[in-house]
Amino acid sequence: MAQIFHRSTNTISKVSLVTAVLGAGALLAFAYSMDRGSYITDVKVVKEQPVPFSHKHHVTDDGIDCRYCHTSVEKSAVAGLPATEICMGCHSQIWSNAAILEPVRASFRSGESLQWTRVHDLPDFVYFNHSIHLNKGIGCASCHGRVDLMPLMYKENTLYMNWCLECHRNPEKFVRPRDQVFNMAYEAPANQEELGKKLVQEYHIQSLTDCYTCHR
Repeated sequence: MAQIFHRSTNTISKVSLVTAVLGAGALLAFAYSMDRGSYITDVKVVKEQPVPFSHKHHVTDDGIDCRYCHTSVEKSAVAGLPATEICMGCHSQIWSNAAILEPVRASFRSGESLQWTRVHDLPDFVYFNHSIHLNKGIGCASCHGRVDLMPLMYKENTLYMNWCLECHRNPEKFVRPRDQVFNMAYEAPANQEELGKKLVQEYHIQSLTDCYTCHR
């Protein structure tokens, strides 16, 4: 009986199968990288704001503490955005005529709040409490990065669930003394896990990974 398919058909079919498998793998890798990339996560992406506020200038250069502007961060679920009156406490005296600060002055005159664009905007189905984390020894920089070095604000970490769970599963790797929570330049010591285990006990930190912890 005559051969129906050419001898090269076997080679072509093998190459096609390998190409299909590699293509599917490449597609999955591309989708994963997109999901973890800045296009989706907004990590390292600077958001346009009504005023180009520089944390680096205010925190590093002027020495202003986080809590001066984020007044509710130690006692509330939300850190809070500074009221215009807080800004004007300084800027009614310094840089009072700077064109760049006109939106702040206009807000103060009208009583209408500035419409800041949220940089860290968790989904509505996620519950996060700032005060609990701070009182348990988790520093601002652990989640927000070195904000004190950012001329313009951007997101340092994805804040994805798997990123949060890394800390929830192993809090001893990330906890710091409470008096260092607002120290943006704090660096974990060589004996971090030993210190962390001690602080976990002292601060009564639980390794909470059940769904209800964050999804209420």
